[in-house]
Amino acid sequence: MRKYDLSNAHWFKSSYSNGSGGDCVEVTYDFPGVVPVRDSKVADGPVLVVPAAAWAVFVDGVKS
Repeated sequence: MRKYDLSNAHWFKSSYSNGSGGDCVEVTYDFPGVVPVRDSKVADGPVLVVPAAAWAVFVDGVKS
């Protein structure tokens, strides 16, 4: 399994996040070909790294 240095990643929450500390995810697009995803409440916790194409399919599904 490949490891990514996420120490300088630029994380952001969805524009649908209300900022109240609820259940949100953060993503970074700093890594070509993959999208790291993490729980916004646990910034130093585990990160799920998914292929960018799979992430695009997921986002399209959520939008529709």
